[in-house]
Amino acid sequence: MFGMRRREFISLLGGAAAAWPLAVSAQAGMPLIGVLGGGSPATGAHLAARLRQGLADGGSVEGRNVAVEYRWVEGQYDRLPAMAAELVRNQVAVIIALSTPPALAAKAATATIPIVFGATDDPVKLGLVASLARPGGNATGVHFFVSDLAAKQLGLLHELVPAITRVGLLVNPNHLNAEAVARDLAVAAAPIGVKVDVVQASDARAIETAFGTLVGNKVEGLVVAADPFFISRRLQLATLATRHLIPAVYKAREYAEAGGLMTYGTSLTEVFRHISAYTIRILKGTNPADLPVVQSTKFDFVINLPTARALELDIPPTLLARADEVIE
Repeated sequence: MFGMRRREFISLLGGAAAAWPLAVSAQAGMPLIGVLGGGSPATGAHLAARLRQGLADGGSVEGRNVAVEYRWVEGQYDRLPAMAAELVRNQVAVIIALSTPPALAAKAATATIPIVFGATDDPVKLGLVASLARPGGNATGVHFFVSDLAAKQLGLLHELVPAITRVGLLVNPNHLNAEAVARDLAVAAAPIGVKVDVVQASDARAIETAFGTLVGNKVEGLVVAADPFFISRRLQLATLATRHLIPAVYKAREYAEAGGLMTYGTSLTEVFRHISAYTIRILKGTNPADLPVVQSTKFDFVINLPTARALELDIPPTLLARADEVIE
């Protein structure tokens, strides 16, 4: 692994236009990027693939002129500080943090190594940047609008099942967005007379228990909050929702590919295009403080028709017409 090799730390100085330091693998002779993710190598494979493609589109090909080290904590967020510290010790040129917890861990670990984040909540409130237009410090990246999507996802469920009066929300209590998503969903549900039952899960057994609670409460729909652990359990979640005849909406299209009914969320392809572009600019010497935080505005809406049939649901033509992709 590149992380076990000796590296040379290069600092390019030039007054006000000073370039940020670049770490280079002494043997490979190429800049080293550290990637910090909350999921696992298996569940993060689609993210790594998008990152590789984004970097390659900008001329930085992994293994040819740039090296990449991945650190996955597999949903165990308490491991993030140690993983971030390891990347710092390895003198990476840039740390790419794939969600809010990794971004906060990276920010706590270094004030000098540039950080490019995919923050799932407001990066200003989180203290990652001073402002969206002028980040300051050593971090910049993409704002996902995860918490803000709860109302839209509830709207899709309401449009699919107009008589819905009770909806479940599944959150990971270890994720920083849990309270924000619950709050936003409650605010969106009140005007349309929908009660929200919040259930929590941070392991596979807890997911089974959560569905038992949802079934007992006779929910008529389910919103699954964004979380790397939930993505790693997407097959389990989709299977349980179908087995118990609960229409569910998720954030990432990977859920629909695993059998989930509907997904609505930030386009990861678009997000990784921005992350890759910023990483390449930083490698070329741009100060991250001068790169405004990108507010991602492209969203993917995917519907799985076989799952709809299994749930005995007729998808309204208006929903089908708006879908970016319909899985037949």
